[in-house]
Amino acid sequence: MDAFDIQTQVRLVFGQGAVESVGKHAAGLGGRRVLLVTDEGIVRAGHAAKAIEHLQSAGLEVATFASVRENPTTADVDLCVEAARDHKTDLLVGLGGGSSMDTAKGCNFIFTNGGKMQDYWGIGKAPHPMLPLIAIPTTAGTGSECQSFALIADEKTHQKMACGDSKAAAAVAILDPELTLSQPRQVSACTGVDALSHAIESGVSLKRNAFSWMHSQEATKCILPGLERVLTHPEDLEARGQLLLGAALAGTAIENSMLGAAHATANPLTARFGVIHGMAVGVMLPHVMRLNAADPGVQACYARLARLSSVSSQDRDDLASQDLIRAVEIALEIAEIPRSLEQHGVTSEDLDVLATMATEQWTGRFNPKSLSKQDFKDLYRKALENPS
Repeated sequence: MDAFDIQTQVRLVFGQGAVESVGKHAAGLGGRRVLLVTDEGIVRAGHAAKAIEHLQSAGLEVATFASVRENPTTADVDLCVEAARDHKTDLLVGLGGGSSMDTAKGCNFIFTNGGKMQDYWGIGKAPHPMLPLIAIPTTAGTGSECQSFALIADEKTHQKMACGDSKAAAAVAILDPELTLSQPRQVSACTGVDALSHAIESGVSLKRNAFSWMHSQEATKCILPGLERVLTHPEDLEARGQLLLGAALAGTAIENSMLGAAHATANPLTARFGVIHGMAVGVMLPHVMRLNAADPGVQACYARLARLSSVSSQDRDDLASQDLIRAVEIALEIAEIPRSLEQHGVTSEDLDVLATMATEQWTGRFNPKSLSKQDFKDLYRKALENPS
């Protein structure tokens, strides 16, 4: 096993009705003036009102920033910082999907350390302490509640910037499966596929270690069966809890490992064609897995994940790893993820530009197989001409 030095810092609170504890935890962190960062859909669903009620019941003053957009940009973060300053905020609550939590984290960087978001692109660039953050996911997807990174796009260039600092991690993550019931099926499908990709890619990343591998395995065990149950029986709270916990475990795995080529190829599809992130990752994941499975070490990891999640009983790693890929494809079918790039508006003329963009993605550096521009182009071509 490779050596590692890891300090866990996020308190996980899990269970039906767990959101009711948000006031207690906010007060326990010393909060008095709370900014709730969320989006209009969460407000309409009534989740924001519920959180505000519990915060106010604990004697806290609450303001709401409900202008979060999907794939937040530097402009979104700047607006959130204004709201934090106006309220004289001393504690942040991110309520919603990954975009809400990323916006709250991005706000935290600038509100406490000044400057602009571009100053924090990278790792550990915030010199001063940050405000306490409570993360409450309403989707089982990004696992942002267990990560210290904010993924923010430059408003002008559309370049996604991963801004990471241990001080930006949530102090408390509240996982309440009841909050995920309001999500439309497509949202549950896309975020669930994203979570599945996190579990699998972090499990074979070049940066994986014994700690991250443990979380990748447990995450896959939760997500692969849980996703199918949620999509076929959306009122199944046990399945929703299983999926929500799996997404958090996968987020922990990413925090201590990294991702790979499925995300490196997905991000250009989102940036250039507006493909929803979960769909973009889903369309590329089986092709990347097949490419990586040529490596015996990766093959053994895939086989382990297949057996743990009960999608294979094969003794041979090559056969078990293929069973995992097929199980992923079945999950994509149930999720109704379009399987060809052509369905996303991509043509053969776009592949060269997409491949160039993929080579510039940070996550691609940690793929177990080193990929050239031609390799990325071949992956895109397979997804265009031979959808799995």
